[in-house]
Amino acid sequence: MKFLLVFDFDHTIIDENSDTWIVKCAPESKLPSGLRNSYQPGHWTEYMGRVFVYLGDNGVKEDEMKRTMTTIPFTVGMIDLLGFIGKNKELFDCIIVSDSNTVFIDWILKAADFHNVFDEVFTNPAAFSNTGYLTVQHFHAHHCAKCPKNLCKRKVLKEFLDKQLERGVSYTQIVYIGDGGNDLCPVMFLKKNDIAMPRQGYTLEKKISQLAQSLSPVQCSVLVWSSAIDIMYYLKLLIKE
Repeated sequence: MKFLLVFDFDHTIIDENSDTWIVKCAPESKLPSGLRNSYQPGHWTEYMGRVFVYLGDNGVKEDEMKRTMTTIPFTVGMIDLLGFIGKNKELFDCIIVSDSNTVFIDWILKAADFHNVFDEVFTNPAAFSNTGYLTVQHFHAHHCAKCPKNLCKRKVLKEFLDKQLERGVSYTQIVYIGDGGNDLCPVMFLKKNDIAMPRQGYTLEKKISQLAQSLSPVQCSVLVWSSAIDIMYYLKLLIKE
């Protein structure tokens, strides 16, 4: 009996958006309006690439970025939840699927000593160039019309499950924990026995309830959370069963 926990990162594990938090490193903690207005829907990764160039041009170094990123608060109850999962790793496989990047997530998880809770992290690859600028790339290419150009979380989840099956690992239940619009695509992939846990008051919860109103509800069960303690409470019930 093994359960798969799938976490989004921004506004789920942490209580902020890691990509917008980095702007605290910019001169006067803001971006010039030309740069801010250069974002085009579906092309967030390219936009962040320009933000990182701006920071590099303004002499923002890796250690300053790291210091800033590790001050992001975790969502209420999340430290308890991740501690609980860490103690019960024989029952839970745990992955992150996020539109953030490898550098930010790695810094934040390691600073809080949570990197061992997660088996894999699927996010946009990032690295510092030899000139000290942070660079970011698309996670993969896909053909999903619903998702941003750089990442379809359903595709990531499906490929992970296929790979696990090849290793002889299948899951009693998948629990998907997220908040954003890009979490709807993987939630619609979940089966009747699985559970989606959208964060209360965020886009994912609103989109799931819109689907229910238009009589095309998601197949899986839905349990809304406002604190990660709600998630922990559910997982405790799950392992008692």
